[in-house]
Amino acid sequence: MRTCKEISQLVSESMDRRLPFLQRIEVRIHLMMCKVCARYRRQVLLLREAFRRYAARVEETELPSAAALPPDARDRIKRALNESQK
Repeated sequence: MRTCKEISQLVSESMDRRLPFLQRIEVRIHLMMCKVCARYRRQVLLLREAFRRYAARVEETELPSAAALPPDARDRIKRALNESQK
């Protein structure tokens, strides 16, 4: 049986990739028995959905373009970046 720490890691990984069959079964069984890990999974799913909705709203609104910066501000930023790379 896996620990809660291992299950929480697998829950996080499952958000980015499909887990192998046996790992999915292990996670499901653990989540049926462990209310804390089940709550963690729900919270991760809630955060994921909230970020998805936020990203969709940001795409709908018009963001200021780089052209909105005054030329002297752009030059200062470029100089600062060039100096920090040296």
